[in-house]
Amino acid sequence: MVEKIVELTEEQKALFPVIRDKWIEIGLSTERVDFERAKMSLIAAYRCGNVAIPKKIEFARGPQEAFELAKIQAKSEGIKDFTVGAFLEGCIFGSQEAGWLSFYDYFVEACDFEFPQLEGLNDLAYTSGWCAIFDTWACIMDRPLFIKFDEDNRLHSETGPAIEYADGFKVYAWHGTAVPDEWIADKGHLTAQMALTWENMEQRRAACEILGWNNILKTLKAKVIDEDEDPMIGTLLRVNIPGLGKEQFLRVLCGTGRTFAIPVPPTVKTALEANAWSFGVDPEQLRDLEVRT
Repeated sequence: MVEKIVELTEEQKALFPVIRDKWIEIGLSTERVDFERAKMSLIAAYRCGNVAIPKKIEFARGPQEAFELAKIQAKSEGIKDFTVGAFLEGCIFGSQEAGWLSFYDYFVEACDFEFPQLEGLNDLAYTSGWCAIFDTWACIMDRPLFIKFDEDNRLHSETGPAIEYADGFKVYAWHGTAVPDEWIADKGHLTAQMALTWENMEQRRAACEILGWNNILKTLKAKVIDEDEDPMIGTLLRVNIPGLGKEQFLRVLCGTGRTFAIPVPPTVKTALEANAWSFGVDPEQLRDLEVRT
């Protein structure tokens, strides 16, 4: 009988950040994949699952190239109209399986548990990017060339793709929200009208942030709630954004001479209170702060 663990020791608890950091590094790795090493790991994963090993295992520089190889393979097997959905259903995500594999790895390291059925997938996470796995064919994909994040570790890049693979596949993202490529690559393509009427709500907010709320507010009938005599304290505005409802913004002049707008909570009632909120200070202390830059 396996003894039930009801409490972890301090030594076991101390391994939490160690295992966490180990698997974050694995999951976000951008090292090039060694195909032969990854191939052995994939074969081990098939064996752990007691599944027949495919006769053909290929390598792709990224998911786009892998999908093209998959379509060729499907056509050779008489499968017509092989779709992206069918391709993704056959994918496991190698190093990006780190989230759930880390859970089991903790108990292996901290409690001497054994999960032999996961050994192949563990090895694959160490050695590979995504893998397309089918009965007669499999493809190992290289890891991304780079992955970019914002200060809150959300997928983000203001100047180009947030993820890019060697085969040209790219993902554009704005503070964790995937957005159309042209919103970042060609900002002249995005207009306030497009941003305000975009169907997807998360992407709509991202579009407004990309254009800048000050530019968006120029297209809306903003109601002045409070205007401070100091332009660096700013003007509190309320607008009705299509699909989002009533929102409040502080329009303020910064130390560089630029005017910009930031979203503020609906509970603030004055520009001074809104500006103080943005600094995280009491409104009475705000006028003693240095000029915002």
